[in-house]
Amino acid sequence: MGELKNWYMSKTVWGGVVAILASCSHLLGVEIAADEQGGLVDSLTALAAAAGGLVAIWGRISARKRLR
Repeated sequence: MGELKNWYMSKTVWGGVVAILASCSHLLGVEIAADEQGGLVDSLTALAAAAGGLVAIWGRISARKRLR
């Protein structure tokens, strides 16, 4: 079986989010070009990775038990 990853690290998930946002923004009169969507997916994936790292660090700092 392949390596597992968290859902927020998936470019497919973020691509879907960007597609939904682009579609909704179109209804509001804001256009997001297809080439801009790719960059937005990369940025959101990087942001999610950074957030995951911060949560992991915070979890270790706030943990009540020490590591061996």
